[in-house]
Amino acid sequence: MTYNQPPTIDDVAKAAGVSTATISRAINDPDKVAKSTRDRINTAIDALGYTPHFGARAMASSRFKTVGAVIPTMANAMFASGMQAFQEALSEAGVTLLVATTGYDPEAELRQIRALMMQGAAGLMLIGTERPEATRRFLELRNVPHVLAWATGPEGSGLFAGFDNRAAAQEMTAHVLAKGHRKIAMIAGESAGNDRARERIAGVRAAVAACDGAELVGIVESPYLLERAGDAFDQIWQHRPTAIIGGSDVLAAGAVVRARHRGIDVPGDVSVTGFDDIGLSLVSAPALTTVRVPQIEMGRAAAEILLAKLDGKDAASAVFETQVVERGSLAAPRS
Repeated sequence: MTYNQPPTIDDVAKAAGVSTATISRAINDPDKVAKSTRDRINTAIDALGYTPHFGARAMASSRFKTVGAVIPTMANAMFASGMQAFQEALSEAGVTLLVATTGYDPEAELRQIRALMMQGAAGLMLIGTERPEATRRFLELRNVPHVLAWATGPEGSGLFAGFDNRAAAQEMTAHVLAKGHRKIAMIAGESAGNDRARERIAGVRAAVAACDGAELVGIVESPYLLERAGDAFDQIWQHRPTAIIGGSDVLAAGAVVRARHRGIDVPGDVSVTGFDDIGLSLVSAPALTTVRVPQIEMGRAAAEILLAKLDGKDAASAVFETQVVERGSLAAPRS
């Protein structure tokens, strides 16, 4: 069953065959409702995509005041500048931002989406284009205004403010290959549930495949942690690449630190590149050659798109270009 308007408590009551009062008790005081009835209600809630919206009464009497953002983590600076710009643009419009994190867990994303909407979020910013069918169905059934960021998608996949992760990684790898490197390795972010990491891997593969004599000697996926990236470097170094493509600046910096601890010179023995151009890329020793992502512009555009959607105005996706920034961590391979 599909609704033009978000499903109501009456719709859930009808589907579950109970009263609206029973629905309210099941949500607010579940111990007072028999388990078999709760199960029937929860099945109806999931099927309809219903979310109790505690902020609806206030929002009905005034313009929306709150939106939400669901991001993978606050522990990595790759989202910091973009989120700051997103929040500032919302603040200028008198809108408050609520932020939740998922730990890169797709099921946690749906839980956080539900929680934010229950707190009165009128719209959402989500990261990336990949999510389980249950989440897509929930967004569709609830008719949730949302914008996707840090990635682009095919036509019809929704509005986004992002960049082509595959093309950006391919451009960086081509730049490394142009320096004369032929034994390439990659320390990538964990790709499960992370379309950005997966697209960056695909970009590296495509660039290596297009270069005569080039070889991708290994790919190791790693959490976005310096120590774990160092462990990934240890695995990669067994294959003696002349250049390592990092799926993020954190992964690249972790590789540089571990190389230094092992007495391996960067870029003399091995070049290392990053992705994102966060502050860490400048304080790394040597400073990282990296992919500059226009995070501030992207964050502001995401806010403008979401605000336009919430105001019932036409909105269009915003696609941004990335840029290879060369610094000291990349050099031609030793002959």
